[in-house]
Amino acid sequence: MTPTDDRPDSPHLPSAHASTLDRRTFLLGLLAAAVLPGAAWAASSPAPASRTFATRRHTTHYLEKGPADGPLMFFLHGWPELSLVWRAQIDAFAAEGWRCIAPDMRGYGGSSAPTATGAYTQEQVVADMIELHDHLGGKPAIWVGHDWGSVAVASLVSHEPARSRGAVMISVPYFPTGNTLRTLVPLVDRSIYPADRFPDGQWDYYRYYTTHFASAVADLDADKASSLASIYRPGDPSKMREPAANAMVTSKGGRFGAAHRAPPTRPDPALWPAEDFDALVKSFEARGFRPPCAWYLNDDANTVYAAKAPNGGHLAMPVLFVNGAYDQMNTIQGNRLGDPMRAACADLTVTNLQGAHWLPLERKAELVQAIRDWLRIKRLTA
Repeated sequence: MTPTDDRPDSPHLPSAHASTLDRRTFLLGLLAAAVLPGAAWAASSPAPASRTFATRRHTTHYLEKGPADGPLMFFLHGWPELSLVWRAQIDAFAAEGWRCIAPDMRGYGGSSAPTATGAYTQEQVVADMIELHDHLGGKPAIWVGHDWGSVAVASLVSHEPARSRGAVMISVPYFPTGNTLRTLVPLVDRSIYPADRFPDGQWDYYRYYTTHFASAVADLDADKASSLASIYRPGDPSKMREPAANAMVTSKGGRFGAAHRAPPTRPDPALWPAEDFDALVKSFEARGFRPPCAWYLNDDANTVYAAKAPNGGHLAMPVLFVNGAYDQMNTIQGNRLGDPMRAACADLTVTNLQGAHWLPLERKAELVQAIRDWLRIKRLTA
């Protein structure tokens, strides 16, 4: 199912309507249908439409719900997610008149998954979203992102500000110099992560991808269902002043230590409905963890790309950052992690939710309300 060309996709954008389907696109469409069964959306009525858009350089599978003439709202997922992670938010905002679009990002689900790790740069991701945005009319949109999807939203609106009415970044704040180790490590809270024990702080797992990529992927692939179930866990407020487990990946010899596979783990039904989790697992069974993890391997290219943003990456449009109060990795409370974002955003709103990292799942209704309130205050409503 994965293209065999090792060359990164070209960042040059052909016509956004060059949608002739080749055999690869047809197979990707079959994959999209396989990993997003109608049962996964049984709780919603009606279900979002499952669509595929292809150009010569990329194929994007996406979910769409809401009136065709409604204002655009894009939802970009992160690692290791899928478009269906936004089920609650799509249902809510589509019902309020928004045309909601949730793509499977590059390397996920029914979208293209190039084999070259260099194909997973932010420049390529933004090119994907530009093509999709143009295909859907190109009117300025609200862009919502979580985790690496937040990074993608930041990359898009900083380089293409005319495409955005406003931006919502969830869990991962905006770094105008790029979401890279060279940006993140100097911001580590050394009261929790002494440099002699944790040189990369909570970003040790990120470093491990760059030094032991094949091993990191193999460990996750050894039991994909348990890997995913072990990743999606709720936060524990009592651990906020303790080092995160992700800070110890190198010292353990991998995320799962000597076992090199996730322990048998049952998914948390409070986060993922059973049908949705099954669809998530099927998508990773089909593709594996390598394409999603390749997003971590392009720091140099992403740094160069970030430097090309107009106005030094400063954002003039309204920006909402939704912080997880119990997110050991990414909270901006009580540390300097949010300082670059605060300096770069002229119109920034910060909202704290009582959850950890997986806020679209952990705090479904609260996240909807936080975005809804911000849209109303900023007069961006549908």
